[in-house]
Amino acid sequence: MEYLEVTKDIYKQAAITPDVGLCCTTTPIGAFPGLEIPKIMQQMNYGCGSTVHPRDLINDPRILYVGVGGGMELLQFAYFSRQRGGVIGVDIVDEMLEASRKNFKIAEQENPWFQENFVDLRKGDALNLPVEDSTIDVAAQNCLFNIFHEEDLKKALEEMYRVLKPHGRLVLSDPVSESSMPEALKNDPKLRGLCLSGALPLKDYIKLITDAGFGTIEIRAKRPYRILDSKNYDTSETIFIESVEVCAIKDPMPADGPCVFTGKTAIYFGDQEYFDDHNGHVMTPNQPLAVCDKTAQNLAALKRDDIYLSESTYHYDGGGCC
Repeated sequence: MEYLEVTKDIYKQAAITPDVGLCCTTTPIGAFPGLEIPKIMQQMNYGCGSTVHPRDLINDPRILYVGVGGGMELLQFAYFSRQRGGVIGVDIVDEMLEASRKNFKIAEQENPWFQENFVDLRKGDALNLPVEDSTIDVAAQNCLFNIFHEEDLKKALEEMYRVLKPHGRLVLSDPVSESSMPEALKNDPKLRGLCLSGALPLKDYIKLITDAGFGTIEIRAKRPYRILDSKNYDTSETIFIESVEVCAIKDPMPADGPCVFTGKTAIYFGDQEYFDDHNGHVMTPNQPLAVCDKTAQNLAALKRDDIYLSESTYHYDGGGCC
């Protein structure tokens, strides 16, 4: 497939000569006590957000990261899983794997706690992961899956689902866009490889994830990312791209469909001691409750004047009802 070969060439060059402007993110690099991230890793931070969330990383998890970049997020993950082979990094580009190996030697010098063998680098691609079934607690990718055309994206998500343990977490960061992407941009292999023209509407992106079997989805952040304008790109309209951070949990699929948390909150402010919707949600007066979109829709259908429902904030940090 031509577009995947073009992508490999882009990241081969980015491994040989670090390209600070290849991807840009307004997300601060996560700082943790005793963690020093080598400068070269920061220069090779080819992502559009962050996939390292401490609340995902308890109890010495086994972690998979696809698309290793300069190794920065692998080092951050290793901070939480300090064991031989606790973090698996997969990449198809030999030069990127070699660059990460060199960077880990620097990281080992700058971090007394870190050992190179904490990270197991493997050559492979997201469409055929070199990882056994149901062996991973947390899988992650940052600004990679948006490169794939839809059929390949479905395969990549199925592969992540396959390797995760039950209730395991898939953490993703990708560009999304509600604007219609012109076919000329969508089919431009270089623009896809640069993480620009493969951006899907958020609703479509989430549906592909739930279609892969993930029963719970958390939208953790959404922020402005890039602009494609008619002066610089083959488009008649300005296209606004955002980056989104999502956690998909390998929970059983509920009979009435997935639970998708987009940052909605319900507040009961009635006269009773509590409100029970007899569907697993008990609300006490003036205590905010994070609810999934499905629950918010069901509560709205009750048409009560003593329940407030917020709009989606696209920032969900746990504590939900489902």
